[in-house]
Amino acid sequence: MDDRTDHVDHLLAQWARQRPDLDVSAMGVIGRLKRLARLIDTELGHTFAEHGLDHASFDVLATLRRSDPPHRLTPAQLMKSSMVTSGAVSQRLDRLQAAGLVSRTPSPTDGRVVHVSLTQEGRTLIDHTLPDHLATEQRLLAALPPEQQATLAQTLRTVLLSLGDTHQTNDPKDPATHTR
Repeated sequence: MDDRTDHVDHLLAQWARQRPDLDVSAMGVIGRLKRLARLIDTELGHTFAEHGLDHASFDVLATLRRSDPPHRLTPAQLMKSSMVTSGAVSQRLDRLQAAGLVSRTPSPTDGRVVHVSLTQEGRTLIDHTLPDHLATEQRLLAALPPEQQATLAQTLRTVLLSLGDTHQTNDPKDPATHTR
C-alpha cells in the first residue's frame, strides 16, 4: 500500500482536528471522485482538442457512431443515449452540422421528426479520435491492474444504481442501450 498522502488526506486530517465528533469518511470518497473527475476531464479535453473537438462534440459523434448503421438518431434519442443535456444537443448539432460532421434530414414518414446522421467526415473524425481517447483512458487508469479496474468499475456501478442511474428500455434495438 502507498503511504503517500493526497490532497483529500490533508482535508480529512483538518476536519478530524476541527470536528472529531463527525464521521467524514464519505468525504474521502466523494472528494476523491470529484478531484478525479476534474483531472480526467482535463486530460480527455486535451485529447479531444488534438482532434479539434470538445467533450460534448466527441460525445455526440461517439453516440452516433456506436449506434447501429446507418448511425442515425433523432435529437431526442441523442439526448437520451449521450452524456449531453437537451440544450447542449441543439447547440452542438448546429456546430457539428456547420463543421460538416453531421447532417440533419427530415423523417420521410413524420415531418415533425429530424434524423441526425454522421457524415463521412464525421465518421472519419470519430474513428481517428476514438483510439486516442481510449489510450488516454488507459493511461489514466494505468496505476490499477486490470483486476482492480474491474472491481472499481463494479463498485462505481453499484453506487450509480443505488442512486437511480439506470437505463430501462422496452426496445432491445433502442440505441440508448449501447455503451460508449
